[in-house]
Amino acid sequence: MTDTHHQIAGLLLAAGGGRRLGGRPKALLTHRGRPLVEYAVGELRAGGCGPVHVVLGARAHEVRERAGLDGCVVVENPDWAAGMGSSLRAGLESLAGTGVRAVLVALVDQPGIGAAAVARVAAGFRDESSLVSAAYHGVRGHPVLLGAGHWAGIAASATGDRGARAYLKAREAAVTLVECGDVAAPYDIDTEADLSHLE
Repeated sequence: MTDTHHQIAGLLLAAGGGRRLGGRPKALLTHRGRPLVEYAVGELRAGGCGPVHVVLGARAHEVRERAGLDGCVVVENPDWAAGMGSSLRAGLESLAGTGVRAVLVALVDQPGIGAAAVARVAAGFRDESSLVSAAYHGVRGHPVLLGAGHWAGIAASATGDRGARAYLKAREAAVTLVECGDVAAPYDIDTEADLSHLE
């Protein structure tokens, strides 16, 4: 396998306010003894991403203080409450001019998706036109790898909570699906009941 390190950046979207969790930012939930945002950064790195950019929003100052984000590029999204689309745009803007050829996007509230799935999706990278997505029993999910040639189009279409979904759906034939159901579980931490997934 060719060395893709420093060609593929990790982008962790961690701005949400946890509205259905009583206003607790998901980034600060504890998993395996660490804030969830710190855990997720570790998984991106272990899966071969470098550099790692992290988009913060709700209580960003507190997240910076409590989570070990050394070596990450931390991007604060003042419009985080508008939805994931604005955080994806902020993250892509922060990558402009860095020379990385693709970005692998992960969500902070999916701790069941770890380094094994990250590495598998990253291995699908070919060039700046690449679009690669994890799939779970054939259904597209996260993480997704977006070649740099697509960033402007994705930023233009990312609105509300949609992120890259509309862009990828319109280009379904060009998206390489990589089955990850055997190495990852794509649950979200959205509600109090979901907290049972955290360790």
